[in-house]
Amino acid sequence: MSANEPSAGASVEVVGERPIRRRVLITGLSSYWGGRLAQALESFAEIEAIVGVDSKDPTRELERTEFVRVSNQHGLIQRIVRAARIDTVIDARLVVDSITTTRQKAHESNVIGTMNLLAACAGEGSPVRKYIFKSSAHVYGCEQNDPAFFTESMRRGAPPRTAIERDVVEAEASVADFAAKQSNVDVTILRCANVLGPDVTTSFARMLSLPVVPMVLGFDPRLQFVHEDDVVHALEHAALHPLPGVFNVAADGVLALSEVIGLLGKRPVQALAPWGTGLLSIPLRPLGVRIPPEMLNQLRFGRGIDNRRYKASGFEYGYTSRETALAFSEHLRLQPILRGAESSYTYEGEVERFLRRSPLARPERPQPSETSTEHEPFDI
Repeated sequence: MSANEPSAGASVEVVGERPIRRRVLITGLSSYWGGRLAQALESFAEIEAIVGVDSKDPTRELERTEFVRVSNQHGLIQRIVRAARIDTVIDARLVVDSITTTRQKAHESNVIGTMNLLAACAGEGSPVRKYIFKSSAHVYGCEQNDPAFFTESMRRGAPPRTAIERDVVEAEASVADFAAKQSNVDVTILRCANVLGPDVTTSFARMLSLPVVPMVLGFDPRLQFVHEDDVVHALEHAALHPLPGVFNVAADGVLALSEVIGLLGKRPVQALAPWGTGLLSIPLRPLGVRIPPEMLNQLRFGRGIDNRRYKASGFEYGYTSRETALAFSEHLRLQPILRGAESSYTYEGEVERFLRRSPLARPERPQPSETSTEHEPFDI
């Protein structure tokens, strides 16, 4: 069974005998997750309409998704939600890697942006009935005395040490408060483990792409990953099923960092001091390698999260942690060959508006063969 299909463990919402056709708003459309999710949801008949909002242009070609350029102002987003009769909001904006943007911009997106989006979905007369928040396992932190696997009900062992961890904790608190006050809205929080894949760019992916992979002297942490495709499918699953609550999203199994390095065909080098915080990554700076603060403790103590609750809802992972690492290894092997072959996409607003709205723009219809009345399947 694929993650897109109904299962005995997770019911599909129906009205009478017909499944609900959802009208979805995706935030952060220009981000990797926003674009991937919009592309994925376009293929579902259950999704009647998709609206993507962002302050930047989309980075992926989309067919059914309507793009609206808008900032985090809750008044503007609220107008869009109500005018488009949005019943499902998926927030894919969360910044979980501090080196991808400035501290101020990350805080504005993670904390202020989340509060504004929640305000736009609240209030009398709001059509929103489902809210999905893509969160991070950073909410659990990473300490020496942590449990082997965090369940959704467990709290972190120490106050947040880094800015990103504080952001995630504050954002989740806002979402939990919204869920408590809006009893008519199903609120789903998905806490994702470290992501690896051929397309998504993360600090772990950058570090594991080095010719030699740095380790902290005297430490070989347990790492757990989730494949980028499984994260997209997890968001799809939440959009199509009634799943209120908090769920961990992580592949089966954990691997020692040395084992991951071996699967990638790389060599480890214990180049990082076992003490300090920012001092850990100083030896790598001449190489242009930056290790974000929220990743440092993972290189010492590792982290595991329990994925059984989401699997019990009917979701099935396509990759284990080991298979995710092997798939990433294959990507690294083929990358030099495929570099430059990928086609890039540039959003052109005027062209998109013409193709979507002009009565002159119609899809080409295949002409019937003059010698035969039979056609190949799907007019191929």
